[in-house]
Amino acid sequence: MDQIFDEIGATIGGIVGSPPVQLAIQAIGIYFVILWLAAAYWAFRDMQLRTENPILPYLGASFIIVFTPVFFPLAVFVYRIIRPQEKIGEIYERNLAEEALLAEVEAVRSCPTCARRISDEWIICPTCRTRLNRVCPNCSRLVGLDWSLCAWCGKDFERRDHVTVQPLPDVEGATRIATAPAPQAAAARTVGRASASRTARAPDPLPER
Repeated sequence: MDQIFDEIGATIGGIVGSPPVQLAIQAIGIYFVILWLAAAYWAFRDMQLRTENPILPYLGASFIIVFTPVFFPLAVFVYRIIRPQEKIGEIYERNLAEEALLAEVEAVRSCPTCARRISDEWIICPTCRTRLNRVCPNCSRLVGLDWSLCAWCGKDFERRDHVTVQPLPDVEGATRIATAPAPQAAAARTVGRASASRTARAPDPLPER
């Protein structure tokens, strides 16, 4: 019986010790080493895409290297469980999508009183009759109620326009001055000024008792 086992062992040893088998074993070993190093590099690059911490990529690669070429598949399995689920690019895209959705919601204007959807061109809310906009008196464009000046024509709403009141012309005096000759026209102007001065200085009549 021992002789049979010795023959079997010698046969297996001869097969394993043959040059082709030794070459195949070496190729398999090199293949596993390459996979081991490639897995460590993949963990390094994958962690760079998932975190902004500069130390974590090196920790991930070291974690796989510690498991040696024999047990590195177990290290890859554990790494895939504990790594961050989202990449930095995916988080950035999600934040952009949320900001775009929020901006779209804020762009929909609503009435401050009844919260109904309104248009930017409305002056009064048709539901609750709340004042929404006003019309610029200068260019007739719609402006906001809180605007201090018109963005279209520059009309300043906070500054009041001063209206200069001009005295009414003396039609009869002007007619006489226009139709009279030059010397008479000058005399008529002098008489008109004198009469205006007397009228200005004349006291008001006493009220009736």
